[in-house]
Amino acid sequence: MFVGITNTPRDYAWGSTTAIAELLGTTPSGGPEAELWFGAHRLSPSRILDPASVGGYETLDAWIAADPDTTLGVDRSDDRLSFLLKVLAADAPLSIQAHPSTEQAEEGFAREDEAGVPLDSSDRNYKDRLAKPELTLALSPTFEVLAGFREIATTRMLVAELVATATVLSEKNRPPLEALGRVLAGEDPLKNAVEWGFDGSDSAAALIAAIAETSDRMPSNSSFAREYATLADLGRRHPGDPGILVALLLNRISIAQGRSVYLPARNVHAYLEGLAVEIMGASDNVLRGGLTPKHVDSDELVRVVRWDPLPPPLFTSEEVAPGVEVFRPDVPDFALARIAVGDAGALHGYQNTGAEFAEFAPRGPAIVLVTEGELAVEGARSSTTIRRGEAVFVTPDEEVLRFSGSGIAFVASANR
Repeated sequence: MFVGITNTPRDYAWGSTTAIAELLGTTPSGGPEAELWFGAHRLSPSRILDPASVGGYETLDAWIAADPDTTLGVDRSDDRLSFLLKVLAADAPLSIQAHPSTEQAEEGFAREDEAGVPLDSSDRNYKDRLAKPELTLALSPTFEVLAGFREIATTRMLVAELVATATVLSEKNRPPLEALGRVLAGEDPLKNAVEWGFDGSDSAAALIAAIAETSDRMPSNSSFAREYATLADLGRRHPGDPGILVALLLNRISIAQGRSVYLPARNVHAYLEGLAVEIMGASDNVLRGGLTPKHVDSDELVRVVRWDPLPPPLFTSEEVAPGVEVFRPDVPDFALARIAVGDAGALHGYQNTGAEFAEFAPRGPAIVLVTEGELAVEGARSSTTIRRGEAVFVTPDEEVLRFSGSGIAFVASANR
């Protein structure tokens, strides 16, 4: 079965007012449209366009709960949809955050249950027992990200430049920046620096102010000019926020259109700006450390994150057939395929385009979202036409999907 689904964009304050509407050819609401969710997540399950076609169920989660054999397959490993597909449009930075591993999520969920924290409380960290890996693919010319701790030696060079500038421009900002340099030269430099920023002390406040103020006055020809511009911007948006110090320690990445970044559990990150497709494990476990009015639990963030420096977590796709590019990280929750047939892909600079048709076999149920053109999709049992801005849920019995026409589609599925 091909079942049409839709949803209403989430109106988080950081969202763009136009980007999702422009991508999908819909009418903007006039307010921020930050994320558009396609899936069965309880916070915003997709609505079924023709409930009568699926026994009257109005939302995807309700249909899956009532008929898992049809929706997930008789050979399923679980009674839930393991992935969530989003379109994300950021006009302003999101929070500094990380997601727990499965083991950490199970322990944290049990701990908060035992403490009596209501499941729907805004102060609860663990809403389920699941990990939340995620992969983000840029749709805008670039998608701007902070992700993973930068190599310590490089960060020490960045801080040394700040110290040199502060020595000339601001005597009060030099001592805290020098102190940060000493922390980064010691044992457990990343953890100790972050814990200092979170401790609420006067010295931490002085350091955070020094980072923001000095970054705003750094020369534009510095090799760290992009990093300084980001830190200065965060300082203006969130003065005094300890997330500014965390941001200083992270890789600053510009993801080119069509490229992706993969964020496994325990990886600290923050999305900054741009339009992207995002696929993730269907969890709601987010541990925030700053740059947000939402619930922040810096102690829990410190407890779960990985403290090793990491290279920028760019992810390489695989072209498995003409017109089919697959992003398949080493997790069972999800895989993402980009389908580009006809001449539509060339408009976006995709190299794997021009094929008259393309075939892809999802593993289990799938969600197909078309972002350009119009595609005919044929499965083992039925067929449909999907136009720009439309999405369908595909039951597992359709097996191999054949795409024809001219358009670009994203296919979300499990990776089991």
